[in-house]
Amino acid sequence: MATFEVRGGTPLCGEITPQGAKNEALQVICATLLTPEKVTIRNIPAIVDVMQLIELLRRMGVLVERIDESTYSFEARDIDFDYLQSEDYRQRAARLRGSVMIIGPLLARFGVGYIPKPGGDKIGRRRLDTHFLGFQKLGAEFDFDTGTNFFSVEGRRLKGCYMLLDEASVTGTANIVMAAVLAEGRTTIYNAACEPYVQQLCRMLNRMGALISGIASNLLVIDGVERLHGTTHTLLPDMIEVGSFIGMAAMTRSEVTIRDVSFENLGIIPAQFARMGIQFEQRGDDIYIPRHDHYEIESFIDGSIMNIADAPWPGLTPDLLSVFLVVATQAKGSVLIHQKMFESRLFFVDKLIDMGAQIILCDPHRATVIGHDHKIRLRATTMSSPDIRAGVALLIAAMSADGRSVIQNVEQIDRGYQNIDGRLNAIGADIRRID
Repeated sequence: MATFEVRGGTPLCGEITPQGAKNEALQVICATLLTPEKVTIRNIPAIVDVMQLIELLRRMGVLVERIDESTYSFEARDIDFDYLQSEDYRQRAARLRGSVMIIGPLLARFGVGYIPKPGGDKIGRRRLDTHFLGFQKLGAEFDFDTGTNFFSVEGRRLKGCYMLLDEASVTGTANIVMAAVLAEGRTTIYNAACEPYVQQLCRMLNRMGALISGIASNLLVIDGVERLHGTTHTLLPDMIEVGSFIGMAAMTRSEVTIRDVSFENLGIIPAQFARMGIQFEQRGDDIYIPRHDHYEIESFIDGSIMNIADAPWPGLTPDLLSVFLVVATQAKGSVLIHQKMFESRLFFVDKLIDMGAQIILCDPHRATVIGHDHKIRLRATTMSSPDIRAGVALLIAAMSADGRSVIQNVEQIDRGYQNIDGRLNAIGADIRRID
């Protein structure tokens, strides 16, 4: 198990470039299963979750070639369906939440798909009903073996239909879209997720020959085609990493430029940081954050306490609430952080309280933070990373604290952030990885 030893209290200075988007990578890599032709994907981040998915596809029979540091090509000419019944497949796919998006492409192209109950962050209940209800509406039969924890779907002739999703699930929408592009007739998906990464998936599929309209809205119309072809695709920068760097710069009183952020795809994220009192400048496609000796949380017009909550796009992504929470601990003022989607994602606040933060955990979904306004520094401590996003929030806290902190289980951070210690050390951080 790897550990970070962090010596905090030192401001950073310099430029940093976000990696390719993790959540987009998981979707578009699965989409390569929809065609036997070569699909080339650029800007792939070398993070654990993505590398595990690439290795899983390789073992399924996909021809994978690494072209350069961040570019891979995929040719899914044939799939080894015997491997999909193997113990090795069960173990590898179960480690990775994104593996569930293998089923949609397999179902569309081969009429059958198998996946074990996927893993991922332990942040509360993350149901898969939306995925399989969508497949059933397209005509597939669904089965779950409680003995082996295997999901299976079968549908040799999928037919388009109208469906209203019970939740605007990002992975559910992606999975259903990938199943529908080769279905017979028209599929209409209402209450579809419309995050930039879903938009990117749909645009890539259209370049492969799919017929998808309504992209960037919550109403997608898909006219099925007989086959898809190869293409080349470039991932967006990771908006979660951009937001993490904005919060990190303000909390550590650093002067940082974040390069090539694809500002138009950040949505409400910059505005929400502005409500926290964090100043920044958009310089072309870069974001410049000056040194902040203080930042003050706004109040609502009626004077009530600021409330920052997650919501489906174009609302605030839930993946950044952990960062907003930790940044608030050194702000002037108070804020209510409302995590609506996952009931276990705020439980890491006990570690921040141990560091001296003033936080009231109201219930599994809400926490009130009373900021120190940098008048009281957080204390260094030893802690463990419970999931990807809480892990980077704890790293931000450790970088702002006085003294030496230790963060255990940093493999969780590695699942979503590429070489985070090396990249931050390059602009002045003091993080030592101990394996």
